Order: sequence, then structure tokens, then C-alpha cells
Amino acid sequence: MLRGAIFDMDGTLLDSMYVWKDFDKRYFESLGLESSEDLRDKIAPLTLEQAAALFRRDFGVTDSIPEIVRKVNGLVEDEYFYRVQPKPGVPEMLRSFEEAGVRMCVATATDRYMVEAALRRTGLARYFGKIFTSTEVGSSKREPETFELALAFLGTKREETWVFEDSLYAVKAAKRFGFPVAAVRDVHSERHWQEIRDTADVYLDDIGRWREKLTVPEKG
Repeated sequence: MLRGAIFDMDGTLLDSMYVWKDFDKRYFESLGLESSEDLRDKIAPLTLEQAAALFRRDFGVTDSIPEIVRKVNGLVEDEYFYRVQPKPGVPEMLRSFEEAGVRMCVATATDRYMVEAALRRTGLARYFGKIFTSTEVGSSKREPETFELALAFLGTKREETWVFEDSLYAVKAAKRFGFPVAAVRDVHSERHWQEIRDTADVYLDDIGRWREKLTVPEKG
């Protein structure tokens, strides 16, 4: 039974992973520098602050960590304010969860001001009691802190609190911390999809068909 839900945002609730495609390359180009081919895999599980520290340590970037964060966010923020949309089926699923009394929150690596802007604009903000960001928690979703804070806020049993994720590292982490996981298929995680599917408890090729995989309390 699903009584609580911790949702990732990018690639899970929103069709927004394209926003972060090559952001490192664009940032490096703005400085006249080159990034490495494997940099995206290295920074995927990191907070933006952790990625900024790596940029300084391994690539000779002289911007401060706060300045790197500010510049990178500046490259992507317009998409959150004006363009990104929910993935098909997400609004209907959230509405059904709300009607069933499922408690919901968001856990994301994206900074709060962009999260709030996108969720308000798309009409999804109303469904979530709280937003947890990696920046504010101070650790990435490779670590347990974000998930534990979310669980404490929801007040639901761990075994009835599902984590919805699209990325391999977060799916693995949530499973490691004892949560049931629903993996949401996203084109930007496609090369890891087989491992994601094998790791998660259920996989959702089509969010609109979630009832085939998940059980929520009866309405009323």
C-alpha cells in the first residue's frame, strides 16, 4: 500500500532533464575552458555546490563556489520560469493520490527558487506539503539525509512511503535506505534504463498507467 510519496522533480514530475543537458559544457565555454567527456557522469549524483567544488579542484576554475552556482543557475532558470511542463499523466496521478489521502513531498537537487517557480506555474505545487532541496539539506540524494527528513515530515511508515525517481544513482540510494521505489522512465536516463528497471520495485513506462503497478487507499 502506498500512503506516502517522495517525488524527485526533474525527469520524474517534470519533463525538464533537457535543461541540464550540457550545462557543464556551456558553463566551461563561457570561461574559455573545456570540460571532459566523462564529466556528466561524475557530476550527475552531486549537488550543484559539490559539482562547483569539483570544477575548481580538477579544472582550474577560479570562480568561487557561490559564483559558479549563480552562473549555472542563470543558464537554466528561464526554462523553469517559463517553459518546462509536467510529464504526461503526472497531474492526473497526483490528483488521484491527493483524493486517496496520500501524503506527498518533493526531494530535488534543483534550487528552491526554480523548483517553486516551475511547480507553481504548472499547477503542481498544491499537491506537496514540503520541498526538500539538496542545497538546503547540505547533501546529495546519494546520502540518506534528504530521504530521512522527507519521511519524518510525511509521518508515514517507511515500507508504505514510495520514492519516485528517474535516475539510476537515486533509485539505488533509495533502495539502499530501505524505501520502495517506483522508477519513472525518462529519455535522458535511457542508457541506464535496464539497471534502473532491475533495481526498482516497479517501473513506470507510462505514468498514466500507474494503477497497474501501485495501490493507494480507497477514497474517503
